[in-house]
Amino acid sequence: MEDEPGLVMTLSDLLTAEGYQVETAGDGQTALNLAGQHMFSLIVLDVMLPVKNGFDVCRDLRQQGIKTPILMLTARGQLVDKVLGLKLGADDYLTKPFEPLELLARVEALLRRVSTDKISSDAKFKFGSVEVSFRTTQVRFLARLVELSAREYQLLCYFIRNIGTTLSREQLLREVWDYEAEIQTRTVDVHVALLRQKLEIDPKNPAHFLTVRGLGYRFVDHAKENE
Repeated sequence: MEDEPGLVMTLSDLLTAEGYQVETAGDGQTALNLAGQHMFSLIVLDVMLPVKNGFDVCRDLRQQGIKTPILMLTARGQLVDKVLGLKLGADDYLTKPFEPLELLARVEALLRRVSTDKISSDAKFKFGSVEVSFRTTQVRFLARLVELSAREYQLLCYFIRNIGTTLSREQLLREVWDYEAEIQTRTVDVHVALLRQKLEIDPKNPAHFLTVRGLGYRFVDHAKENE
């Protein structure tokens, strides 16, 4: 939610290229209305917005009980502005100008924090014929205990935390493998294939671990989509 058209386009293209779905607003009131009408995973909020500034939008969102993570984005670099934004309920603060990779890192960190909090608060997650217990790290398929390697389990949890999101092989390498020097993108394909073999009814026609041609993979749960 930003008022500079050039930067809006740049940020939208950047985030879209990473697999995120993006909605934009050119003023604070529109941003507030959008955030109240839709369930967003993250809000990138500029302080210097027309009609209603970012501080007021942040305050109003929190007063309305909207807990969506907020990344404040502004040209101001003074400590007092950062403190004010955080006190009003912002989760992070990034000063312009900034490097695109830094913005992506902040976005991913905030989304990961929220996803981790959700997983830790839910003892189990079910999809299809699979049940995952986060407390015991046990995975069952058709009620039978399935042995997953540590990396397979980490990949599965990352998919669950990012359900419905298209994830590139590079992103999976970065988040699950930490870009270990000997790891190549082919390794991601092998591990996804292993998850399909162990957790899909028909591994050759997967219902949950989907390939997005030219982009990467997306984990879906059609039953939850239809709820």
